[in-house]
Amino acid sequence: MASLDARLIRVPLTRPWAADVTSVGVIATHLVRSDGAEGWGFSWTPQIGAEAVHALLSHDIASFAAGRTADPTALWTDAWRHLHEAGGGGVTTIALAGLDLALWDAAARARALPVSELIGRRRESVRSYGSGVNLHYTQDELVAQVQRWVDAGFDAVKIKVGKPDVREDADRLAAVREVLGADRALMIDANQRWDLDRATASMEVLAAYAPSWIEEPLRADDLTGHAELARRLAATSGIPIALGENVHTAYRFAEFLRAGAVQIVQPNIVRVGGITPFLRIAEIAVERGATLHPHLLPELSGQLALTLPVAPGAIAPMAEDVEDAGFGALGALDGPSPVRIADATLTETPHVGLGIRFR
Repeated sequence: MASLDARLIRVPLTRPWAADVTSVGVIATHLVRSDGAEGWGFSWTPQIGAEAVHALLSHDIASFAAGRTADPTALWTDAWRHLHEAGGGGVTTIALAGLDLALWDAAARARALPVSELIGRRRESVRSYGSGVNLHYTQDELVAQVQRWVDAGFDAVKIKVGKPDVREDADRLAAVREVLGADRALMIDANQRWDLDRATASMEVLAAYAPSWIEEPLRADDLTGHAELARRLAATSGIPIALGENVHTAYRFAEFLRAGAVQIVQPNIVRVGGITPFLRIAEIAVERGATLHPHLLPELSGQLALTLPVAPGAIAPMAEDVEDAGFGALGALDGPSPVRIADATLTETPHVGLGIRFR
């Protein structure tokens, strides 16, 4: 590889995710291989840590990668080991994604292919579900959002839970379930707000609204707590646990799956370090018989969902479409989006590489 450059972009959110989350940080990367092929990638983080990611890419990753192989699967582990003293996951893996995605983009562009075809496309479309960062919405605002998803053809939606009083969560779920009816799927996401006892008590109440999963009920680091909660839920409502957006390595995903602490894994392709480790996590999910739905970033994760194997008895991958949060919807892309979501179905649009370049 000849060179790697990175630049930090702040992308304002149309609908803030919280009072202090009004933008997302994108670190756009551009590399040139020694054969002249170019690739574009990115790292991403909401509000926190973008400057640190930019610094790692500019000062540590670029110098390490220069002169080394441009094969992402051959380079990734060495690059991860190089950064490991700064942390095995988190900021380091987020930064590595900027390199890994650009390498995959260059490899596909050099062959005039989309990345999904380079990897091996297994399906031409994936189901998409409506999602929103909406715990701070009033109940009327939440119901209106769910109605928009229904009107757009979604048959599955995800909303946030974790109000101080579970009765308020229950009231909101009842109102949402009334809009959805019995046949559409409702997923709920606590975003790490509960401890074990509160999660147990809350799910005893919220199970009445037939959620398809409970996402991140506890702190994402709490393996033991999730394993115990999974045991309790299996003995009562049978509602599965979903998590993974804040799990950063294949090793950690394997630990959660071996412990029975999670039934649905949701790796974020950027947070785990890019396509290379994401594909390994997908292999682990198949080995353990788990369902995998990639987290957020539909312009990227939708493309990868087209390539994923599915374990026997598991559900095919779905793409998460957060309202007004896609890069295309935010006006951040320099060109058309590489994916299209219509009637709750994600398909690719014509492009080469990843087809993701930022203004």
